[in-house]
Amino acid sequence: MPLPMDYSMNTSPELFEVVETEHTKGASYQVVQYKSLKGSSDLITAEKVFFANQAGIHLKMLRITLDNSETQIEPGALYFMKGDLKLESSTQGISKGLMRKFLTGETLFQSRIKGTGEIYLEPSFGHYLLFNIDNDALIVDKSAFYCASAGLEVSAKLQGNVSSAIFGGEGFFQTQIKGSGIVVLVSPVPIAELLTYELAAGEKLSVDGNFAFVRTGSVSFHAEKSGKTLFQSLTSGEGLLQTFTGPGIVWIAPTQAIYQKISASGGIEKISHSQGSMGTHTS
Repeated sequence: MPLPMDYSMNTSPELFEVVETEHTKGASYQVVQYKSLKGSSDLITAEKVFFANQAGIHLKMLRITLDNSETQIEPGALYFMKGDLKLESSTQGISKGLMRKFLTGETLFQSRIKGTGEIYLEPSFGHYLLFNIDNDALIVDKSAFYCASAGLEVSAKLQGNVSSAIFGGEGFFQTQIKGSGIVVLVSPVPIAELLTYELAAGEKLSVDGNFAFVRTGSVSFHAEKSGKTLFQSLTSGEGLLQTFTGPGIVWIAPTQAIYQKISASGGIEKISHSQGSMGTHTS
């Protein structure tokens, strides 16, 4: 019995718009988003969908196209797939998997999809960041990893010194993605709000907070006093700063803390007034 219209994914240009695309050998990764959601038969849900559309909040999915290749994804991320594809579970080595699980909070098992076809991962209102790595490494926030192409290894990276581990706000370990290929990360803010800084050898970037999101493997990280002396650091109101030293690239998300404050009770009021470095309200 013929369907009243073509419901195949070939109609996706009418449903989706492509936000970002990266290609590697045998694989293509695309962030696609629904142009708008059409509502629900439930009035309360329809109201929320209406406001999401008005606010420009789009439902997104990651679309992966494989040509006799493979991809690794976080377990549970698969939504649906079509083609000659096979889903497998792997630990990438039990010892490496356990290290990554307990030290970075990432999952022990990795799902791998091999073959030729089209894969869609779970829809989300969140934000995705695609990197095409060429024989390099990225150090990323815990739980930011989402999926990656063949040729990339995901593991735990020990901080370079004790001070950065204790006072840097990131813990003793972060997630490292190393090799050549495409990696997709879950970004805490819209991609347009990320700032990218390319640091020369010895050049420093100091951040007061935990909103540095990604850095290349060549960038060193440590906690550093904001003043020349401990007294100056304490009285400046800044304390210790996350300090990144080049060469390399650092991506930071300055609006991340603002969104966190807005989502909290009374958050808008708190950020509507300037505060001095010691917490004193000013007008």
